[in-house]
Amino acid sequence: MKYLFLSFLVLYFLGSCKIQKKKIVDSDFIDSLITHYAPPAIATKNDEEMQFWKSRIDPHLPGYLNESRYAGCLAFRFRFFGDIADLKKADSVLQKVNRDFNFKEASANIALAAHCVTEHRFMQADSFLQKAKQIGLRPYESNTTSFDIDFELGKYTNAQAELNAINNPNDYGFYFRKSKMEHLNGQLDSSIKSMLRADDLAGENKFLKGVALANAADLYIHNTDLQSANDLYIQCIRMNGGDFHSMMGLGWIALVHDNNDSLAEKIFHFVESKNKLPDALFKLTEMAETLPDSTIQIKYAEAFEKTAIDSSYGRMYNKYLLQLYTGILQKPERAEIIAKDELNNRATPQTYAWYAWALCNNNKKEEAYKIFEEHVSGKPLEGLELYWMGMMMDSLNKKYDALAFFKAAFKNKYDLDPITVKSIEKRLAE
Repeated sequence: MKYLFLSFLVLYFLGSCKIQKKKIVDSDFIDSLITHYAPPAIATKNDEEMQFWKSRIDPHLPGYLNESRYAGCLAFRFRFFGDIADLKKADSVLQKVNRDFNFKEASANIALAAHCVTEHRFMQADSFLQKAKQIGLRPYESNTTSFDIDFELGKYTNAQAELNAINNPNDYGFYFRKSKMEHLNGQLDSSIKSMLRADDLAGENKFLKGVALANAADLYIHNTDLQSANDLYIQCIRMNGGDFHSMMGLGWIALVHDNNDSLAEKIFHFVESKNKLPDALFKLTEMAETLPDSTIQIKYAEAFEKTAIDSSYGRMYNKYLLQLYTGILQKPERAEIIAKDELNNRATPQTYAWYAWALCNNNKKEEAYKIFEEHVSGKPLEGLELYWMGMMMDSLNKKYDALAFFKAAFKNKYDLDPITVKSIEKRLAE
């Protein structure tokens, strides 16, 4: 009997070890990263170049080269430190170049189109692209920019045709865009391979390598391979100590996998202190969901909202605001306005799902279901949209359909915040 009892204890211990999740994010690495942080050399070099080109601009003599290079440096600095004023200044400089040269410089319009994509002003981006095409573009530049805009506008047939026209097995841009299309089509393994191939083709360009690897890491999270995501984020940070996207990726893994909310909070606060975009505030809002004091979550949510509604950001944060307005902040009327406005910007299955959910949350369930049937049903959706459609079906007492959406959303559980995951788990257990 004694030996049987000991055997039981051994088996119990081994079983307990198996169900304990191994922590992924290394807190010592994070502490070292924060302690020894310094602006990356590439950002410092960009500032030096920016001052050089700015000093060559003669306000009394319209120019093109100096102004365009200066605008490019401003836009590059925005990508590091998130000051939207830098991007707006770059826009202003390029708009002046357009006026001074009678709107005959295609490259100025292409740059303005790229800025519009960053700010989620997709229809305006397309307008700049069409002006550039009228002036004259090389085929590669035309196809890549057209893909970027058509993909965001939900014109996926056009985007696929433009991707086919690029089709260069030795081109970074081709594989980067191929990865996006494969992800859309649910070919996640192929999407990851294509993004890693883009990294290979970046050569010694650390900035391009970092962009590709960070995107591959995001895809690994989507594919529930958080260890691989962690490893790539660290690789990105070692190349660029100011890669705040990868830092927040590590914070997200610490939150949703390691259940280490204090480490996640430390990372998000650090990013918030160095980068002016409100993304870290949103992550802090999601982190605060795990805390017993709901007032902390509301504090972060309201701080995020105050920043994100600034018109300078265009529609960059509409999805995040929608999530808060249909969740903790409970502003259903605002949610409906934002979702409807987004359809004027890009009418895709995703944004129609936003609108359907906003209508449902605003107690317009019949209208919501009609939008779903006409524009969403049978279309590919991301994890959060799948959850929202599940909640909508549940509110309509369509339990079977709701269950199918919850099951699909749960496959992307690491893309979702902890409270959403708990909500799905509760409904799957019913």
